[in-house]
Amino acid sequence: MSNDDEHWMRRALDLARRGETRPGANPIGCVIVRGGAVIAEGYNEVDLRHDPTAHAEIVAIRRAGERLQCHELRDTTLYSTLQPCGMCTMASIWAKIGRVVFGAGRGDVHRMYFEDRHIDTLDFIRDAYSPDISIKGGVLAAVCAQLYVPPDADVSPPHKVAR
Repeated sequence: MSNDDEHWMRRALDLARRGETRPGANPIGCVIVRGGAVIAEGYNEVDLRHDPTAHAEIVAIRRAGERLQCHELRDTTLYSTLQPCGMCTMASIWAKIGRVVFGAGRGDVHRMYFEDRHIDTLDFIRDAYSPDISIKGGVLAAVCAQLYVPPDADVSPPHKVAR
C-alpha cells in the first residue's frame, strides 16, 4: 500500500465521519485526485437530497465535472471508504477515471450495503473493463469497516415508508 493511497484514504475517512454527523448524510467518503491535488470530494447525501443516486462517488464525480468543466476525468484516482456499488463503478468507467481505490470491501461489512446481491462489481470490471480502469481494495480496510455495520450483525429489515 502506498503512502499516497493511505493519505487520500484518510481524507476520505474524514469526509465519511463528517457525513456521519450531518443529518441526512451517511458515512461514506470519496475523494478524487489528479497529480497529487484534490479535484473534488464528497460524502453520501442520498437522504439529505432525497436522491438515490447521491452516493459519495457520484457526488464527487459531479463536483469534479463542474470544476473541470468536462465530463471526462482522465488521469484521476477515486478514493472511497467503501467498495463502490454497480452504479458508482459504471459512473467511474464512463467518467474515464483511471483508478479506483477503496477501503472496506464486501466481506468487511454487512451484506445490506450491497443489497444482498451476489454480483460483485469487481468481477464485472475484470470481465469487461479491465483495460480501462484499475481497482485496488483494502486500503485501511479495518479502519474504514469500523464506520459500517459488521458482516455478522443481526439487522432488522428497514421499515416501509407510507406514501
